[in-house]
Amino acid sequence: MSGRTTHGKTDHKTDHKTDHAAEPPPPPPKLPEGGGPSFSRALWRMTSAEVSQGNTVSLYSDGATTFDAMIELIDNAKESVVLESYILKSDNIGARFADALTRAAKRGAHVRLLADWFGMRGIKSSYLRDLRAQGVHVRVFSPPGLRRWFGGFPRDHRKLLVTDSASAITGGIGIGDEWQGGILRKRKLAWRDTCVRVVGPAANDFLGTFDRMWERVDGKRPPRSERTLTRVARGADLDPANCAPSVVGVVEGDPWRVRVGRALHLQAAAAQRSIWVASAYFVPSFAEVESLNGAARDGVDVRLLVPSKYDHPWVHRLTRGYYNRLLRNGVRIWEWRGEMMHAKTTVVDGRYTRVGSTDFNPLGIAINYELDAIIEDPTIGAAAEAMFEDDLSRSKEIRLRGRTPRAPKRR
Repeated sequence: MSGRTTHGKTDHKTDHKTDHAAEPPPPPPKLPEGGGPSFSRALWRMTSAEVSQGNTVSLYSDGATTFDAMIELIDNAKESVVLESYILKSDNIGARFADALTRAAKRGAHVRLLADWFGMRGIKSSYLRDLRAQGVHVRVFSPPGLRRWFGGFPRDHRKLLVTDSASAITGGIGIGDEWQGGILRKRKLAWRDTCVRVVGPAANDFLGTFDRMWERVDGKRPPRSERTLTRVARGADLDPANCAPSVVGVVEGDPWRVRVGRALHLQAAAAQRSIWVASAYFVPSFAEVESLNGAARDGVDVRLLVPSKYDHPWVHRLTRGYYNRLLRNGVRIWEWRGEMMHAKTTVVDGRYTRVGSTDFNPLGIAINYELDAIIEDPTIGAAAEAMFEDDLSRSKEIRLRGRTPRAPKRR
């Protein structure tokens, strides 16, 4: 499938109401069209996300286009490059990135690479050694050792590139041939995935998340303010109706914080029209299932896109175990017909879009380190919906025998 990039900016208007102490209390006001400051405030309170306005956002729908954009950012970097990837291979794509990182280091940019030990199994022993020799600073997250879980858990499952503190790309795409054109010796097609590019102040927020992981690998504990959330909220008072688009929240999925899971509960409660979810490894908690079922039974158009082919076949059996309880409550389910569908996205009411590394399963929600962008911008939301509908046209809908999907109630 060919890659697409989508850019969006929009303006919003809102009305504000005031209460009068001398009058009987009025009924609770409806949220304004833009959601008021509730979007940024809810992200802070539910996910500890720092939120910023004035970002330019682009969506990418395949690996080839994403890799081109990433290499372009690295080649144009003047001061700094940070690359964090759960999957890092020394194949054709890995070699392409090694060359780009080396060129940046030779230009004098400060280049750092953070890779997960488990995710880069099978890499050539010379790959990291050559990068270090060329001036790239390299750290490896959680190799086996004599510590809790022998270093097996948690994993750094994040995917992130930031250049010059100004541009960032994040999502589900790792550094490997699977996303470019498949594993060539098996003649497989490229994996389906989604990434987002953010240019603006949110890129610096992404850089902060990298710095915290970089220090964690070095054995340094995060500051108390990061562990106990005593720091002052930043961006929680932003009102999307009066902000320069796009408004972007950066959500760090830390072990046991279940932040993206809580974000789904929030979105399911607030959705007026639709919740569309793509998840590569969908093994949700009962709370997440109830959130989706509750929204569907209340008339929200809830759709779920999952793979039909898996790189871990046993996950398919677990995912199918949830189909009946979702379908019986009005959630509609599609299975992607092509090669592995690896995206991790959510789009709510065509306005709120999540793109990141987090899947709805215990590892993604509660155990691993993850990273997601949540974007408030109806133009980006419309593009994400169009991308989702295109995916559904290449997928097969799963239905209960003898039943047709219940049409969602219009609001």
